[in-house]
Amino acid sequence: MTAGFGRRPVLVTGREVMGPYVRLAVHDPGGEISAPGRFHMLAARDGWGGGEDERPYLPRALSPLRCDPAPTGGGVVVEFVLHDVGPGTHRLCALRPGDPAWLLGPLGGGFRPAPAGHRPVLVAGGIGVPPIAHLAGTLLGRTGMQEPFVAAGFRDRAHAVAALLLPGEAAVATDDGSAGHAGRVTDLLEDALDADLPSTVYACGPGPMLEAVRRICVERGVPGQLALESPMACGFGACFGCVVPLVEGGYARVCVDGPVLDADRLAEVPA
Repeated sequence: MTAGFGRRPVLVTGREVMGPYVRLAVHDPGGEISAPGRFHMLAARDGWGGGEDERPYLPRALSPLRCDPAPTGGGVVVEFVLHDVGPGTHRLCALRPGDPAWLLGPLGGGFRPAPAGHRPVLVAGGIGVPPIAHLAGTLLGRTGMQEPFVAAGFRDRAHAVAALLLPGEAAVATDDGSAGHAGRVTDLLEDALDADLPSTVYACGPGPMLEAVRRICVERGVPGQLALESPMACGFGACFGCVVPLVEGGYARVCVDGPVLDADRLAEVPA
């Protein structure tokens, strides 16, 4: 089944506060299973358009934490993790079970399988945890594949609660040293790559973290797939507001050429 193109009305079916984050589930009767790394455009329905006392908010591009068949009513249940950092995400974080929303997707291209014999090395930063958790859940226990190494970095202990969303044992780093390794998550990535096993890196997080991951992959000659985070107005390539520079020249649109792009194709990851 392929979801029809265009936004669809959905209902919020679950909400959980996890420290600074909100975990939100929506039932999408017309939706389909989304592969790890793909994304949806989510917007609140009530008050979305710009009335006299309100401003219009563009939908937010979000990669799911989970996407499973709905137990009843057909379609899928899609789970997102939100961080209240501005008026748009504030409105989404305020949604409650039973509230309506708009959903478009899944969009873009997701993570691709690692070459045979490669160990998947998964790296998440902050709100970049959901697609990495989604990917890790599909890889753990897979027959004939090496167990993935998973690491996540956060600014402090309060934000590190998102590590609980990762399946299995994940290594944690915090900038202030309040939980796990004191330092950057890229320290843990380099330690993992020092094991000198054939590896493929998968990463999602803020721009500066992904740029550091990109440099590490290129310098070491390790294949890397980076799920880029970028503000998007449309999600399907019309506005060119989410472009990133490529090594060969020109630009890629994160929404349609990504959001997952090979590290060695990128000239840099914008901050």
